[in-house]
Amino acid sequence: MTPITSLTAPMNKSNPDYCHKLAAQLSTPIYIGGKIIPNRLWLAPMAGLTHSAFRQVLNHYGSCGLVFTEMCSAKAVPTENPKVSPVFKWHKWELPGLVCQLAGSTPEEMVIAAKRVEQEGFFGVDINMGCSARGMIKREAGAALLKTPEKAVAVVEAVREAVSIPVFVKFRTGWSKEIAPAVALSKRLEEAGADCLVFHPRVAPDKRTRPPFIDHIRSIKEAVTIPVFGNGDVTTPQHCQNMLDRTGCDGVSVGRMAVARPWLFAQWTSGFTPDETIFQDYVLRLADALEQDFDPIRGIKRFRLFMAYYAANFRFGHSLQATFSTAKSMDDVRRMAKEYIKPGMALSQTPNMNLYSP
Repeated sequence: MTPITSLTAPMNKSNPDYCHKLAAQLSTPIYIGGKIIPNRLWLAPMAGLTHSAFRQVLNHYGSCGLVFTEMCSAKAVPTENPKVSPVFKWHKWELPGLVCQLAGSTPEEMVIAAKRVEQEGFFGVDINMGCSARGMIKREAGAALLKTPEKAVAVVEAVREAVSIPVFVKFRTGWSKEIAPAVALSKRLEEAGADCLVFHPRVAPDKRTRPPFIDHIRSIKEAVTIPVFGNGDVTTPQHCQNMLDRTGCDGVSVGRMAVARPWLFAQWTSGFTPDETIFQDYVLRLADALEQDFDPIRGIKRFRLFMAYYAANFRFGHSLQATFSTAKSMDDVRRMAKEYIKPGMALSQTPNMNLYSP
């Protein structure tokens, strides 16, 4: 399968989502682990959302500096078949700018998985130390590693020794709101060989019901010499600029908002101005990509998960989400998109967080 041709991003000074200062900061290339990345606005990894179909649509809109897969199990990756796996799946054209996120609990399983990631040609490997889902914590992976810093460091050391591609670590504050343990851990992660830290300043059990402690990103940035990217509730260019200014972070990783409006990368970095047809266009493109990459049952499940984020764009998003929840096939999705998503629909200035899944 060939990639969708990326949109051009014409300069438009009337675009309220375009700021020269922000674009200049985000559009500055950055080196991570000896590899160059064209800009500093990245897609955050999200389970069930940043799959191959979504990434194909994201590529169409363009301007995302670095893309991350959804979370992949380190135990499963060594024997996964990309042709049938719903998560360890990609298009060859995206590998030069794609990072695989791995979740595991021991250095041994993470090393084997990381070697497979490198062999497949990924840009880099990302170690998940942020997911606090019950199943993840039970397996002593994800944010559970923050409870045992020695183990977290050992994982990074082992992966760094095993592969030559860049090693990223995505992590949260920890299991208490105190920032000191995270600062101490960040220093040790750098010493262990991490090339870049992506920091989400929330305590691990927090399901995004409270705002992140943005200023904590500065504490991490000042503690290390490697690049630090900020993450958490960035929904507008103003939020993005505020995070850069207040924390001094090297760039920003966007999650939920990127699923709601994947063209934001082109908007914020190069002034692309979407027209009123883009919301319908997005759903139609995603339906096609899901149909190509997944079986019908899995594809419609992925679409329903996506719909919570998409519907949050609209003032009457609950109604829209309820309508699309009745879709049984991608043909239903296409029909509904043409019937219910029209130019001129009332948009929320920022997506309604109450619609987002926790």
